[in-house]
Amino acid sequence: MAKALSKSQIASEIATKAGLTKKQAAGILEHIADLAYKNAKNSFTLPGIGKLVLVNRKARIGRNPATGATINIPAKKVVKFRVAKAAKDAILPPKK
Repeated sequence: MAKALSKSQIASEIATKAGLTKKQAAGILEHIADLAYKNAKNSFTLPGIGKLVLVNRKARIGRNPATGATINIPAKKVVKFRVAKAAKDAILPPKK
């Protein structure tokens, strides 16, 4: 399996495609990340890739796998990433 692209590799690809310096491309990536962090409460969409959303999880009863004892898991907020249909279609093979 191939390795994931690093931040510098992504910045390098963007820089060559857009005619920017690597430093400018890295700055754009950082700015997109900052926007995502600030706006995730209201949902943040990267068109064609997916959406960051804040979801409330309900309280539930879980089980400790080591001892088998039941434990109460409190309600909490979590961040989820929902992959866009266009990204799924481009990455996954079509169903037969």
